[in-house]
Amino acid sequence: MNPVARRILFSLAILGWGAVLLYFHSSGRITKYLAPDFRPIALSGGLGLAVLGLFNLFYCRVSTTCGHDHGDGGACHDHEAPDLHPLAILLLMLLPVGLAVAWTKDEYSASTLARKGLYETPASTPTFLAGSLPALTREEIEKSHSKTPDGYYEFSLMELFYSTGDRDLQNAINGLKVETEGRWVDEKVRNPNGTRKRLYRLFITCCAADSRAVPIILEFGKTPPNQQENGWVKVAGTMTFPLEEGIIQPVLRVDRVLAAEPPYEESFLRN
Repeated sequence: MNPVARRILFSLAILGWGAVLLYFHSSGRITKYLAPDFRPIALSGGLGLAVLGLFNLFYCRVSTTCGHDHGDGGACHDHEAPDLHPLAILLLMLLPVGLAVAWTKDEYSASTLARKGLYETPASTPTFLAGSLPALTREEIEKSHSKTPDGYYEFSLMELFYSTGDRDLQNAINGLKVETEGRWVDEKVRNPNGTRKRLYRLFITCCAADSRAVPIILEFGKTPPNQQENGWVKVAGTMTFPLEEGIIQPVLRVDRVLAAEPPYEESFLRN
């Protein structure tokens, strides 16, 4: 293949990668993969690849010298010829990313969530946030948290999850009527009577690859109501911290559960 054709193919490959990054931004799918601070970097990368691809495509017919002396006065040889056929390189660059964009569901499977801590306890989940939440009294909680019309304090799931590692916060929340929201899944660990479910969200530091599940246990005292598996729900009840198998567990004794609309950002983000 002549050098001009190769340059055109490689320029198209660069444009393809830039188009993928720009597509994720324009479609909103980027919110599933990157925390807000990192999205401008991906956008800049997409724009940079687009400019580079267009520049190379525009100047693909410009011929240049080798840039060094051959010593024999002969004509410059081709320094651009790759080891693989250019079409094979183009496929290797574009086919995997194209299939990944087309096939991904923008969410984790149940087995992947389990590996990311869905059924781990707060005490066994290492995180830089553990112990960093400020000490709270019951009075401070009443001042800093909104209250629903039926008397439940609105908490994020992260606060409830990590309160097991903060004795002051745990004592302040224990027995408190709270409301929170998250994704609804089966409880597969300590559920001998079939009266429990699990509520979780994902915590992301920078990207989906480092995400961790942030779960609590839902106790109904009877057969739980039917809700869509992995669907979003809003749950209200009394927060407790029982000692089970030697480990303190965050358990919400549920009074009511309602299906909820997914929030705009479906993951906990570092800010």
